[in-house]
Amino acid sequence: MQLYRSKPSPPFTPAQPAGHRTRGRSFNFLALLVLLAPGVGTCREESESRFLSNTRQLIYEGRRSGEGYFSPDGQRLVFQSEREPGNPFYQIYTLDLATGDSRRVSPGHGKTTCAFFRPSSDDILFASTHLDPSSLQKQKEELEFRASGKARRYSWDYDPAMDIFAARHDGTRLRNLTSAPGYDAEGAYSPDGSKIVFCSLRDAYPPEKLSPADRKRLEVDPSWFGEIYIMEADGSAPRRLTHQPGYDGGPFFSADGQRIIWRRFDEKGVNADIYTMKLDGSDVRRLTDFAAMSWAPYLHPSGRYAVFTANKLGFDNFELFLVDELGKKEPVRVTYTDGFDGLPVFSPDGAKLCWTSNRTADKQSQLFLASWNHEAALQAIASAPARSSLPPAQPGGEGHGHPHAAPVAEDPGSRSGPAISETDLRRHINRLTADEMNGRAAGSPGSSKASAYLSKELNQLGIKGPGGGEDHIQNFEFTASNQVMPGANHLRFTRPDGSITRFEAGKDFLPLSFSSSASVTGQVVFAGYGLVVPGKLGEGYDS
Repeated sequence: MQLYRSKPSPPFTPAQPAGHRTRGRSFNFLALLVLLAPGVGTCREESESRFLSNTRQLIYEGRRSGEGYFSPDGQRLVFQSEREPGNPFYQIYTLDLATGDSRRVSPGHGKTTCAFFRPSSDDILFASTHLDPSSLQKQKEELEFRASGKARRYSWDYDPAMDIFAARHDGTRLRNLTSAPGYDAEGAYSPDGSKIVFCSLRDAYPPEKLSPADRKRLEVDPSWFGEIYIMEADGSAPRRLTHQPGYDGGPFFSADGQRIIWRRFDEKGVNADIYTMKLDGSDVRRLTDFAAMSWAPYLHPSGRYAVFTANKLGFDNFELFLVDELGKKEPVRVTYTDGFDGLPVFSPDGAKLCWTSNRTADKQSQLFLASWNHEAALQAIASAPARSSLPPAQPGGEGHGHPHAAPVAEDPGSRSGPAISETDLRRHINRLTADEMNGRAAGSPGSSKASAYLSKELNQLGIKGPGGGEDHIQNFEFTASNQVMPGANHLRFTRPDGSITRFEAGKDFLPLSFSSSASVTGQVVFAGYGLVVPGKLGEGYDS
């Protein structure tokens, strides 16, 4: 197989009146099909049974539910559900996995989210807006909106009245742990129960301190200001851990309490990836470079890998994936059900997985529970290809590098197996459509990079170039564009009285590349511009 690259064509000058010149540009023939074809026929869609068994829906009561987290002994879940009469928003409940008994923990009004059991304690933390004086009015407005028959996509509004609270399992002894202006939520206790990690937008307040551009951003996309904080379990001594533009949120502690896992959105708020760091914000590791919205990560109790959610397979199709604890391998797909599968959590013993899914009859999200195959997960990660992009240092605003990243010089992800997997296909496509390729226009530097990448891939597949060598590129010439030659093109009108009107090439007229010299005699009639515009005659087009 050969990749063809052009050499710049020499300047081409046709007959003078036509006066066009060709600029040569290099062209690379992209042989992506060669990379995809060898193993496409052997691709097999793997089922969820590889990792999950005994899958069952846990919650049936209420309009929808989600975010279920295990108690330290694995016997109960704390979760959010829309089921309170007169309140369309989530409230927090516990579920006894043995008896099925459920009990509300939160006050019952306002919005709530992100609950978590405190180890060695009777406490549960959650975020709530119940102290907002307008919370009841917001409930009324939402109920009226739903009653109107209108619908909208689910979205989180980062309510500035959202604060973190703790209460006993029965809802008594309710305490406010945060009171800073702005959204405080997405909290989780450390394994010893002494600390809380959470997301806060507090540094965006008061808005008056922000630049005009950031004030506008706060109105349109408040989540952009989300950062990770850590504080004591009583709400004291909050410390900011992240300092990068973009939404940092969804943090959890590792089972040994030594690291925090979270997801970071890029500045545009389009893609997100999974990171871990130490409790002081140092030693930042980027686990994914998935070119998708990767979020809701949770570490397995073994510490060997994390499960997370990503829309890699379609904007509206969120699936569960695994990634190793150092981010050296490409993610491994877990679920294969179209729609939403997200917010996964392992049980404390690592033997079960709870997650939120809309694989229900009415397509509303509810909690699901399944047995987890830890050994299969380890095997899948071990056999996964190396990650295609491993940045040498991950900025965290913390001033620390990425000591666990593999060297990037070898491009560890560009090594395909004998059979082309779904991961290989996506890796090739992501690489060839990366920003650095700049569209791979014919003759562009991006096109040259693409050819070099493809040549390297072909060599690794054992496909030799002409003569058995490793160079798959051949050059050829082609005409890429034409340009009007200044001063070589003329157009003039000679009237019967001998007067002449001359026109300037490129300004008054533009010859085509196939035009030639000619003289035409005849009557010239001005026919107008052929426009039909609304309004009365004489009115200008001014919009």
